[in-house]
Amino acid sequence: MVSNPSEGGVERSLLSWLDGVGWETHGQDGDRGANVLDEAYERDSHEVIYWNLLKEQVVALNDAVTEDNVDKFVSSLRRDLDTENLMDGNRAFHQLLTKGKTFNVQHTDGSTETVYVDLIDHEDPENNRFHAVNQFSVSRETTIRPDVSLFINGIPLVTMELKSQTQDNDWHDAVSDLDAYEDDVPRLFVPGLFNIAADQFEFRYGAVGAPKEFYEPWNDAPEAYADDNDVKQAVEALCNPRTLLNLLKNFVFYERRAGGDAKIVPRYMQYYAVNAILDRVSEGVHKRGLIWHTQGSGKSFTMLYAAQNLLTSSVARNPQVFIIVDTDKLNSQMRDQLANLSLEHWTEAESIDHLQRLIEEGQSELVLTTIQKFENVDPDVQGNDEVVVMSDEAHRFMEADLGSRLDAALPNCYHFGFTGTPVREGEREKDKNTFREFSPEGEDYLHRYSVKQGIDDGLILPVYFTLRHDMRWEIDEAGLDEEFEAEFRGMTTDEKREFIRETVNATTLAEIEPRVERAVEEIDHHYSEKIAPNGWKGMVVTPSRRSAAMYGERLIDRRGEDEVEVLYTATNDDPQLIRQFHTDSEERDSIVNAFKQTDEEADEETPKLLVVHNMLLTGFDAPILKTMYLDRNLKNHNLMQAIARTNRPAEGKENGEIVDFQGVFENIDEALDYDAETQAYAARDKDELFDDLVDQLEMVMDIFDGIPKNDTQEATYEAVERVSTHPERRKFKQGFRRLQNLYEAVAPDGRLVSEGIERDYKWLSRIHVAFKRTTRGEDSPEEDMREKTRDIISENVEITEIKRDFPTYKLGEEYLEDVEGLDNPGVKASQIAHATREHLHPRENQNPRYKRLSERVTDIIERWQGDQISDPEAVDALQSVEDEIMSVEEEAAQQGMDDAEFAIYTHLTEETPSAIESDDQAEAVAEEIVSQFDERVDRGYAGWKTNQQTIAEVERILLEVLVVERELGHLVRDDDEFIDTIREYLIQNYG
Repeated sequence: MVSNPSEGGVERSLLSWLDGVGWETHGQDGDRGANVLDEAYERDSHEVIYWNLLKEQVVALNDAVTEDNVDKFVSSLRRDLDTENLMDGNRAFHQLLTKGKTFNVQHTDGSTETVYVDLIDHEDPENNRFHAVNQFSVSRETTIRPDVSLFINGIPLVTMELKSQTQDNDWHDAVSDLDAYEDDVPRLFVPGLFNIAADQFEFRYGAVGAPKEFYEPWNDAPEAYADDNDVKQAVEALCNPRTLLNLLKNFVFYERRAGGDAKIVPRYMQYYAVNAILDRVSEGVHKRGLIWHTQGSGKSFTMLYAAQNLLTSSVARNPQVFIIVDTDKLNSQMRDQLANLSLEHWTEAESIDHLQRLIEEGQSELVLTTIQKFENVDPDVQGNDEVVVMSDEAHRFMEADLGSRLDAALPNCYHFGFTGTPVREGEREKDKNTFREFSPEGEDYLHRYSVKQGIDDGLILPVYFTLRHDMRWEIDEAGLDEEFEAEFRGMTTDEKREFIRETVNATTLAEIEPRVERAVEEIDHHYSEKIAPNGWKGMVVTPSRRSAAMYGERLIDRRGEDEVEVLYTATNDDPQLIRQFHTDSEERDSIVNAFKQTDEEADEETPKLLVVHNMLLTGFDAPILKTMYLDRNLKNHNLMQAIARTNRPAEGKENGEIVDFQGVFENIDEALDYDAETQAYAARDKDELFDDLVDQLEMVMDIFDGIPKNDTQEATYEAVERVSTHPERRKFKQGFRRLQNLYEAVAPDGRLVSEGIERDYKWLSRIHVAFKRTTRGEDSPEEDMREKTRDIISENVEITEIKRDFPTYKLGEEYLEDVEGLDNPGVKASQIAHATREHLHPRENQNPRYKRLSERVTDIIERWQGDQISDPEAVDALQSVEDEIMSVEEEAAQQGMDDAEFAIYTHLTEETPSAIESDDQAEAVAEEIVSQFDERVDRGYAGWKTNQQTIAEVERILLEVLVVERELGHLVRDDDEFIDTIREYLIQNYG
């Protein structure tokens, strides 16, 4: 037997993997697994916790809680789910899950005692109950049914939504569904740890409340869970019970932010690096280790997670933990981060004396300090024999002998270095060598996360470079010689040569006016043509403050004062050329903050180009920065740090870019003395980006093989039909999205025209507009296009013609008449399917017919897209469904019933016909229920639909009418969900 790949297959596979790592699973047979637990623990469909299961576990885990008082405890706990703000509720409930809940226990002698009651046993995981079920349905204001849910002791901790790429859905769609679930039924996510979105090929997880850009992969695993199937490996490595409990207990932060608090859970490299540190401290064999994680991977949070675990776990008895940074700026950033986090027990060393006092006292806490404060700390003052030091930017740790001062002050400490750019100048003692400084003999690093991994995971972008160093110089040699001789005639020939050798260097040449003029002209042209049209920004890096001022003057002349800012350090004796761009610390912060904003985010125009000498080359994250104009001869870790300024992801940003005026990248091996992988992925020749564009264009054009590429209605119809069914539909959607980004990154480029790329791209752009109109009903799809694509469409595409050929239809008789005018069955079926789904989706819980019709639409589309029925057959079947949709509303009007009455009447006559005597009886019952509902339920305030008193009152009405007045108690006894279903009809139709 052949079965088509579907979401159900993903669901069953995932449950089987969970079963293999210790979860009690229900639903592998394809049935609704949640029903098993619902029946076993008598859950009402509006509840999100299996309260009876939790009662059993609370009694088992806590001596103070008994069968006699557990109901009182649970009643108190129920109130903790009531919250106006999901994140506030999640934060408070996380405390209950990790610290326990206070409870007043009444003793037999009349006294009371306040105890902490554990909801989960974190010390012995085996004492907990782990359930994984599919199709856990919750009905409150609306009904949601996530695909897989994970419960510990009956409490929902992980909610999963799964999609099938064979059904034109992927993990992006799953995240959208999860966002909707959080909005519709936030109560389910109050206890939640994180959510999972997955399809057959991709796995992403995100903390409760996280936007889509913070859903990330889990691409590593211990040997026990390693697997060639990436999705299986991620599920088993992240969701096995021990890892899940570890994450819950030790790896959650809440961060205060301007727009509302955010929950933060670790990335996989942070989690495994922290555990490597904990293992090293626990084992006690080696006292050093290097964490080599590429820039942009979140090293600061790795240190903070490590600090949290060291201070709260049993790895050390009473440790003192230091985080050491090497600049005041980084210290301020880390201090602000700590001030906004939920991490407890930390302090900042405010001076050298304060630092010495903290070291001497040795209190178990996190201490933040700069390395410079160790300069005058006395040796051998360590007051705690369990000290763990973590040094940020470890490649700079060895400078100025400050590392020696730290070693003297803390001679008996664990010391871990964190860097994205380690230094290995040589193996001699005097050579700087990060590996030798931090790694035990025979070990290069304790944990590594490479540039390639960062790009593969989407945490950072590839960076492409373009050489602009080869300038043609026209020199009047005779005049130069004459002036040189006149100026230095008192020198001997050897003295002149020595003077030239010492003073005429790259910096000198960079300050020559003709060269600055030419470079500024190139920067201005490049920025105007390639960067500005797409809303990105640029940074100019110069070899001296003088050259920075020269660049600044000329760029301001060309672009205006609002677009250009110049930043460098100031001294009192600077000449006027440099003095004109002096800024104080507050002014610099204001400029940097404005630069990071888009014009849409800012209240006024923001700077577009920053000119710097030695600022913002490390620790500066601005996703809006796309291009660095490099006129400074950087090497190795300094160059890697500079490259990383441009590789931060942003919506629509395909890559970072370096325009090299110094020839730094002419020999990449010399510029980057790292392993081959780091060299290959740190920066790439710009021609590679063009090659990517060519390959991507060819892939997308291949979809339309055999179709004329002309501007005719017939060709457009045929092209849209081809991408309206599988597998071309998904291939085109994703392929064109990436093609847009690549085209934007390359254009303008003469090769786009000469090699016919622009011509093909214009044709594809028109097809994309038509495709979006027919499949999504968007009025203005061109608004989603990138800036260059939008320009091409407006100049080369007749939008009005496409609107006429591919109208956006609404459901109804007029729609059916209009759609008959279309000749193409594939396009017609696509339009009907979209419009029908849009009409049904908000009504699914308003009437049982709508639910059945929605299921029929899904079935028809799946069979059509799976080539089991033809385009004309799909059209006929979908039109039949449409006729029935319209008949539902017509029949209700004919019978004189409102929507809620008709829904209840329909349910009784069509879903439970054998349980009632006649249609007349069903009509009378429906009328009585709605009448009582109108009379007794207050609907005049926000939130009435989810109010517990309202839900209880509706249930009383239903029981009184059905059981007492109409003697239809068998309806309730024979169907556990009958009351919930009828209540949902009332709430949905009146809501």
